[in-house]
This record gives sequence, C-alpha cells and structure tokens, in this order.
Amino acid sequence: MPTDASPSADIPLRTGGRILADQLRLLGADTIYCVPGESYLELLDGLYAHQDAINVVTCRHESGASNMADAYGKLTGRPGICAVTRGPGATNASNGVHTAFQDSTPMILLIGQVGREMADREAFQEIDYRRMFGQMAKWVAQIDDPARIPEYMARAWKTALAGRPGPVVLALPEDMLTEAVAVRDLRVTPPAKPAPQAADIKALEKMIAAAERPMLMVGGPSWSASCAAKAMEFAERLGLPVTTSFRSQDYVDNGHDNYVGPVGIAPIPNLRKRIREDVDLLIVVGPRLGEMTTQGYALVDIPHPQMTFVHVHPGAEELGQVYQPDLAIQSDPELFFDAADAISVPDGPYVWADWLQAQRADYLAYQTPTEVPGQVNMGHVVRHMSEVLPQDTIFTNGAGNYTVWLHRFHQHRAYRTQLAPTSGSMGYGVPAAVAAKLHHPNRTVVAMAGDGCFMMTSQELATAAQHGADVIYIVVNNGMYGTIRMHQERHHPGKVIATQLVNPDFVAYAAAFGIGGERVLATEEFPGALKRARAARGGYLIEIVVDPEALTPVQSLSAIRAEGEAKARS
Repeated sequence: MPTDASPSADIPLRTGGRILADQLRLLGADTIYCVPGESYLELLDGLYAHQDAINVVTCRHESGASNMADAYGKLTGRPGICAVTRGPGATNASNGVHTAFQDSTPMILLIGQVGREMADREAFQEIDYRRMFGQMAKWVAQIDDPARIPEYMARAWKTALAGRPGPVVLALPEDMLTEAVAVRDLRVTPPAKPAPQAADIKALEKMIAAAERPMLMVGGPSWSASCAAKAMEFAERLGLPVTTSFRSQDYVDNGHDNYVGPVGIAPIPNLRKRIREDVDLLIVVGPRLGEMTTQGYALVDIPHPQMTFVHVHPGAEELGQVYQPDLAIQSDPELFFDAADAISVPDGPYVWADWLQAQRADYLAYQTPTEVPGQVNMGHVVRHMSEVLPQDTIFTNGAGNYTVWLHRFHQHRAYRTQLAPTSGSMGYGVPAAVAAKLHHPNRTVVAMAGDGCFMMTSQELATAAQHGADVIYIVVNNGMYGTIRMHQERHHPGKVIATQLVNPDFVAYAAAFGIGGERVLATEEFPGALKRARAARGGYLIEIVVDPEALTPVQSLSAIRAEGEAKARS
C-alpha cells in the first residue's frame, strides 16, 4: 500500500510550494500579504495557480505586511497569512507577530529559509526562527519534508485559532519548496471550542444574586458580532454596567444604556475609582487584564482581587496566571453567554440600578469635548466624525497621544470598527486600514495617525494605491513624538532631546502616490475637508496641524512641564 508520500495513480507529484498553496486554499485562506523574496519563489508559483481564490497583496515593507495580516485576523477571526523572505524579511515582520501575540490575533507567518544542506553554517540571511520567535509565537516550526506540509498546515491553522489565539511561524527551506512529492491534501475539520459547565453557571448565578455593585468587563479573543449582541442582551437582562478592556471599545454598542466606558489609558476618573473601590463582583469575559487595562496592575489587586472575581477566557493558561479568580471558567465567550441564559433574573428592580445610571451619566458627560490651546480642537474633530460617518466605519490607529482623542470622543456602534494594537505599536494604523479597506471595500475606513506614527509605515500608501484601497488618512501633526515628550517633560522638565520632528509636506507626499488631500489649520475647516475626503476616489489625506500645547484633552504641554518642575523641587 502506498503511503501518503508515495506516488500513486490518484496522487500527482507536486512541489512543496504548490502543496503549500493548495493547503492554504483548502483551509479557506483568501488573502496573503507579502513582500516577495527569492527564498520562497516556489510558493509564489503555487499561489499563481490560485489567483482566482487567493488575493496576493504585495506590500512595501514586511512590517506593513505582517500588520495587515494581524488586521485581517482581527476582522475575520481567521488566521491572517503573511509571507516574507528569510533574514531581514523575517526580522521586519516580527513587528506584526509581536502585535498579534499580545492582541491574541490568529496569524500564520510563512518565512523562506536557507536550503536544508546549508543549515547551521550561518548561510546567507540564515536565522534559527525557533530561537528568534520563541517568546513571540504560539508555535514555531520548520518544515523539512514537503510530504508533511499538509500535517504542518493543519496544525498551524488549529494552533493559531485554539484557546487563546495567536501567531504561528513556519520556516520553509528553499529546496524543500522545490522538491516534488506525492502526498494527500489535509482534511478540513472544525476547531474545538471550550464551553462552561452547568456548575459554573450555577455558581455565577449565586454570586450575582449576592452582589450589590457588579460590573461586566468584555474584550479579548474569539469575539464576534453575534457574541457582542449576546453580551449586551446578558447585561441588559441583569442590569449590569458594561466596560471594555483596552482597545476593545467596539466589542459592544457604545450607544447602549448599559455601556459605561472603556478602561485603559486615561479612563473616566469615576470609572477607575469605582472599579478600584466599589465593585464587589467583577465578571471579566475575554480580557487577560494586562498592564494597560489595569492601569499598571493597580485597578485589581494581585494575586487576589479585592472584589469577587470571575474570569472567563478560552485559554486555560490565562486563568490564574496573574489573578486568582473566585470562579474560573474556560470558555469561548459566545458559548459562555449562551449558557448564561440559564441565569435567573430577579423579580423586582435591581439593587444596583442607580449604580448603573450614575456610571452611564458619567460616560455621556465624558463625551463632551474639552477646551484646549490652539486653533484645532481634536475633541470636536472626532465628535464630528462620530456623528456624520456611517456606524460601520472602521477606525484604525497605532500609538501616540493622538489616540486619546479618538478613544475618548468616538462612540463605536458596531463590532470590529476599531483596529488598534494593544501592544502599543506605532505605525499600525496605515497598514491595518489598507487591509480593512481591501476586505470591506464598501465600508468607510479611516486611518488616524500622529505625524511620527504615520511616517513609520507610510510607504504602504503605495500598496493602497496599487490595490485600490480608498482609505481616508487623518494625520495629526504636532511636530514631535508627543507621548515621549509628555513623559520627558513630566520626569525631566525642560530637557528636550530626541522628540522633535522635521516632517515632509504630507499633502504633497500623498499626492506622489496619486492620493488627494488637504491641510486643516482650524476646527471649523474639518467638516468640509471630511466631506471632500468621502467623495474622493483613490483615497484622501487630511493633515491636521495642531498646537503642540494641546497634548491631551485635559492637560497642556506647559501644564505637564510645570507639574514636572514642581515634582523636581519637592
């Protein structure tokens, strides 16, 4: 009897590159983000045979390609596929892999590798990827036998999706991709999903009945639009206030009466105080409760939280890793909410009804723009976008002080309208927006970036132009790395170094890619600019020149410096 790798009448000979491309097609991959390289030419040739089903997006830098794959994984819940060449290609792509790991995003990174006979000689661009990506991926492997490609790809797909999702890295020796073998294709089978036990739901029911100031926090991996709807049905039925973890604001409808705002960087002061001092039952469905969500691990005591603590997460390794929960439930979030339908509802009014209403009032008040220095108030800019753009508009951003305005003043009304890295990676917004627009060509996509953040991946405007991604780019230009300048003034007031920036003419820069644009110098100019951006074909860039003093919605640069000086004198 022939083995799977033995020639037979019904198993044709195929190169490793073609076998790999065929497995991607069988698994349902429809897009691959890449920067082509000679180390995986045979895979590119294999993909040529699937051009009708798999869109190969040619990017201008591997960090752009890997961040596009991360954005795709967030948008679809399926592994984003990225292909890069060995050595420099892999090191450049590590940015998106790190983002995918911290964001629990399913991803598969395919890396061309030196030929098998050259291994361990420090051949041209040779790297041991098991060592390089060891702490950055769920699984790192090298496929040395083309006959095992179906086995490796089936495992990679499942690993990227299972438990806490994340990135998988596969190295592909160049000669392995060119070797021809006869092997059967993989069989596609559904991934397993953990669900709560009946005893877990009974225990939770008792905790809710005993609570006086409960709160539901949502976020994390394995979410979906249907899960978002079920989460708010659960919260509404039980009268629970709902908060979202860092950069998960789109997990629930922010217009719902039970939503009380996000936690993370610069949350509503009263929300932070209530979690720290008042909440007696915290039900966390999805988030890991990392540093940003917990304000530097200060909101919830470690290892034993100050409140009754329920943690629901699909990854067993996350339960009890940092916080010791009173009730740990390993479950897919949607299956948890399905099971939670069995929790009975009190007959009378909730004892915490006033508690919910007060928090909702605080959130709505926090939506009002503050007064800031300069001719442009980014609070009004963001509120205008929130009011006039379609509710399914996708907003993307990287990292920097400019993100505070978007996170505070925009209300997300639909799931997956926010693509932002919990890893705090600068440069994420532009490639994420390109991926989003290619996947959802009929939706409005806005990439918001600071001047420093934008320049880190702005070469991907060429990718957008080449593939027809009509993105609206908002570049908030204050001529500096604002977040670092803020910390610099706070801790070393007046000692400015390495944070000033000399920028190009952003409108002319966009024009070089065939993308229209204009510069906004005052708040009242923005509505007209946005209207023109929405009508433009080929994308549009709006550069907003802001006063460096307007560093946050509540504190100017001078005030931060004065605070630092006072601290230095004390």
